[in-house]
Amino acid sequence: MSCSNCKNKFREVEKQTEGVLKKGIGMVQSYASALASRGFNNKKVAEPTKQLRVLSCFGNQHLNGELPPCQHLQQSKTPGKHYCGGCGCGDRDATWLIAEPEKYSKLDHPSLACPLMMPGFTNYKASEPDESEQPITRKYYIENIDYKEIRKIKVSIPEAKTKDT
Repeated sequence: MSCSNCKNKFREVEKQTEGVLKKGIGMVQSYASALASRGFNNKKVAEPTKQLRVLSCFGNQHLNGELPPCQHLQQSKTPGKHYCGGCGCGDRDATWLIAEPEKYSKLDHPSLACPLMMPGFTNYKASEPDESEQPITRKYYIENIDYKEIRKIKVSIPEAKTKDT
């Protein structure tokens, strides 16, 4: 379900521009950090953190809420899959934000950066005071949502696989 006046309620945040070289190096560092955080035993992020990440990326309109999806959320060529169009990782199974319950998805990494530094991500930066002014930002909305609403978001955390399984 979609909110008819959500576009008026939330303002988009402009993505910070960087030099091509600096952006490329930052992307490589971010990717390496995410992979390293996974470790050899496929460590996963805690459920409340993944719920915040899902809210930051997908919004809550699917739960009859008013928060629209992130402006960078992209539909994959693979039906039912999504990826972040803001981080530059592209559309492939390793970059899908949510995978099948038994598989490891991008949002499962313990360390994961967001180009908008949204709640739930390792590089999260609190909203600025002006983000509370109308129209508010999605970040400000998430920071002030009732925790019970966040807990309603269903996520799966696949079991870590060891070498024996």
